Amino acid sequence: MQTSSKILPGTLYIVGTPIGNLRDISLRALETLGMVGMIAAEDTRVTARLLEYHSLSKKLIPLHRHNEAATVKKISSTLSQGISIALVTDAGTPGISDPGGLLVNRIRQLGYDVVPIPGPNAAVSALSAAGIVTSQFLFYGFLPASGQARRRELRNLVSLPYTLVFYEAPHRILDSIRDMLEILGGRREITIARELTKLFETIHVCALVDAIAWIEEDPNRQRGEFVLLLTGSDTLSQPGLSDQAQQTLSKLLEVLPLAKAVRLAADLTGESRSLLYERALSLKKGWAEEKNS
Repeated sequence: MQTSSKILPGTLYIVGTPIGNLRDISLRALETLGMVGMIAAEDTRVTARLLEYHSLSKKLIPLHRHNEAATVKKISSTLSQGISIALVTDAGTPGISDPGGLLVNRIRQLGYDVVPIPGPNAAVSALSAAGIVTSQFLFYGFLPASGQARRRELRNLVSLPYTLVFYEAPHRILDSIRDMLEILGGRREITIARELTKLFETIHVCALVDAIAWIEEDPNRQRGEFVLLLTGSDTLSQPGLSDQAQQTLSKLLEVLPLAKAVRLAADLTGESRSLLYERALSLKKGWAEEKNS
């Protein structure tokens, strides 16, 4: 087992950094940051605070979403001189809902070595504390900001049996959960993890139908960065419509009036006409809102 770091010349190191608590960083990550020639950082001010906390000093260059493509040339030029570079983002692992993927792709194409230095990840941290018994999950990341696009993406996920993992910003948390409730139904279990590893860390588990009320009970629950975990479609054991029935109804509503679509869906699937009718009304309402948005 290797116990010490050796920095290779002309190598790009992808370094995971804390998602909140500045002490959540590995010894190897600290060694790497201290030994490379420079650090490419999403926000140099954020990284400067991390380095100062750990008594490190290093030349920093900015690399974020808006300059990632343009910075490739500068970084490749530095690597060609035998100088190694560490890439970090503001929190967590670069390239996971953060800048880094484009840079790594281009640097690999140019023939330089890329070495990952594992570190914190908000999605995995939330999963570990949620108590969801699953060996499979789908990491989606951030849903679209637009309500119409967000609901369209959720419809693509409705029948998947995997635990669904989303990131969300505070100003969209209520709208996103409302859309999840409309598209996915209220019977799924949701884990709301906010401000992980920080002072006001909160992890709450409830039925999706109860999530909005819980968040609205306290304005502070709408603050911070969120990880949302939703159990997959195969965990829905309570009475209700199957995914197949919902998909059948949705297809019929595209070509038939509501009453006929409900009646035919009930005949084809054998499921409750009243539940199908309620679902049809919800779908129609959602489609109307999308058309007007």
